[in-house]
Amino acid sequence: MTKKTGTQAQNPSALDNFKPLLIDVAVPLGSYYVFKDAFGMSTFAALAWSSVVPAVRTGWSLARDRKVNGLAGLILVVNVVSLLLSFVSGDPRLMLAKDSGVSSTVAIGILVSVVLGKPMITAGMKPFLVKGDAAKEAAWERLASGAAAGSAAFRRKENVFSGIWGVVLLAECVARFVGAYTIPVDTMVWLGGVFMIVAMVIGFLVSGGLAAEPMERMLAAEVEAARAERAAMAVVA
Repeated sequence: MTKKTGTQAQNPSALDNFKPLLIDVAVPLGSYYVFKDAFGMSTFAALAWSSVVPAVRTGWSLARDRKVNGLAGLILVVNVVSLLLSFVSGDPRLMLAKDSGVSSTVAIGILVSVVLGKPMITAGMKPFLVKGDAAKEAAWERLASGAAAGSAAFRRKENVFSGIWGVVLLAECVARFVGAYTIPVDTMVWLGGVFMIVAMVIGFLVSGGLAAEPMERMLAAEVEAARAERAAMAVVA
């Protein structure tokens, strides 16, 4: 997304782009060891309390934006339900396995949205491609609405982008679930974060090369086509 200061639009810094990842991964991971080693909590209690931050963060985003976000809603529901189930069971491995439940639920939701022709990840991708440019924003709307010549190809790339992320998250889910019941808990706590980071890197690289970059080129071409059309109309006038 872009940040606006006065009348100028500024691209976000690297920290801004990775802040959600830092909050969702670094804070829960770091707090686990603080609760367990510094405060002497049990493994289960440390895991439970370290899961509160991402759950609260997701809920706050929904309350602040005052609109339903399919992806955020899925994460919130799965986090809250799995947290309650983990408290009831008292099983720290189930607490770890619930992370795979988040990934799998989100992944399935994304894949279903692709099948329905309403790719869920589009809303998150759009700001990075449009970059606050009004001409690109207008070009996006034309391509997405079917009003432009390249609309069909643009929509296919939208589906490809979301489809890739759905598959990547589903694979991460399987890795987390298997690890939760086969790897020591203390190891899996930090290894789960590694799984997420690796999945994110793969997702960005593959979806970027196969979908985001072609879509960015389509946006640029549509912007140029609109400019050419306006210039031609001005000459006629």
